[in-house]
Amino acid sequence: MPLRWKIAALAAATACLVALAVGVLVHVWTAMDIRDRAEMDATNTVYSAMDVYRRTGTLAGGAELDPAELPTALRHPAGADRRVAYDGRVEGNLGPSVWGAQRVGGPGSAVLAVRINMSPQLHDLRRLDASMAVASLVSLAAALPLAVYGAALVARRLRRVAETAARISGGDLDARTGPVLGHAKGRDEVTDIAATVDLMADSLGRRLRIERQFTADVAHELRTPVGGLLAATGLLPPGETEDLLRARVRDLRGLVEDLLEISRLDAGAESPVRARVPLAAVVAEAVARTGLDTEIAVTGAPAGEQPEAAEHAEAAEHVETPEHVEHVETDPRRLERIVGNLVVNAHRHGRTPVRVTVEGLTVVVRDHGPGFPADLLLDGPRRFRTGAAERGAGHGLGLTIALGQARVLGAELRLDNAPDGGAVATLRLPPPPTDARLPRDGAEADTRRPRP
Repeated sequence: MPLRWKIAALAAATACLVALAVGVLVHVWTAMDIRDRAEMDATNTVYSAMDVYRRTGTLAGGAELDPAELPTALRHPAGADRRVAYDGRVEGNLGPSVWGAQRVGGPGSAVLAVRINMSPQLHDLRRLDASMAVASLVSLAAALPLAVYGAALVARRLRRVAETAARISGGDLDARTGPVLGHAKGRDEVTDIAATVDLMADSLGRRLRIERQFTADVAHELRTPVGGLLAATGLLPPGETEDLLRARVRDLRGLVEDLLEISRLDAGAESPVRARVPLAAVVAEAVARTGLDTEIAVTGAPAGEQPEAAEHAEAAEHVETPEHVEHVETDPRRLERIVGNLVVNAHRHGRTPVRVTVEGLTVVVRDHGPGFPADLLLDGPRRFRTGAAERGAGHGLGLTIALGQARVLGAELRLDNAPDGGAVATLRLPPPPTDARLPRDGAEADTRRPRP
């Protein structure tokens, strides 16, 4: 239930309780007042009737001697004391009454009694109750829209703060709540929350900008000496030491390039260069560039046309794409980068067989290792963290880069674990625009580039 309806329901319930409490108090107070007045009238009437009876011997003011309806409690009043009693019986037009009685003489003498009918006053009480009920309903009907409107104002302000917090959580560090409704009329709790969210965003933005700038500066400064190291390794005499050193320098250069790529992705400086390409061919090329033993399957191809699983990287280079295989409007270089990172991650942290499946606009990379750790599935990949120890070593940037490049392409990259074990990465590319056309010369974009 939306917050405004909860607030409106609470206001309506409060109004109903207040109206009920006021109505009960007024009813009880009025009923007691009616009874007190009736008892006073009964006492005064008995006094007057007794005075007339003693002077003239006649009954006045509706007085009776020993009436049959007289309550038992008044049939034997003590001495000459006047007494009153309430009688709730209803007889004909006579409703609840108050009796007043006094003995006319000594003990054993007759009892003079009068009866004060409270029916008119009780009828007025019922009318008062009805009037109060109608007034309460009218007041509630008038107050409920005002409560809904006031609750809507608060809910709208809170919704704006929540939307801003969601945008910040999604990576938009420039999002701010700004002056929320009611800010000019004074500060309240919602305004304080909005100001706190803005301050949090400012602080977070400053820290992330410092981190990104530091990462970019470090990667840029390392690029030159690492390049020099790589060139220097070529001067070493051939041998095991030269191979080991060259491999480590290549790893270091790859880390520096990854850091530069992440800094560009974080800064939003990347933009895709789109072309219409066959998806299966781009995926096969990306798998081949990894040089890893990976199976490739293109589902939906007719018998005899489906590419065979590549036992080695060289076999993956020569996968033929049937004419009907899906074409996509994307940046082939970035797509190769995503698929390559997913395949390398599957081999590094999982176990063979690693299988890449292309179906429509979806690419699935599956291994048969321990799967993604729970915290990675919950919070997403973290830089310089590879998850569980059994998933192997690495600097933990491959999945981060893959997710960043997927966002640049407008694609969705989902990480899951298969029910029977193993990690599953699913890349869903956006459908091509309806007016997508081939290049002007009618040829497909060239997805083959020399290996680095």
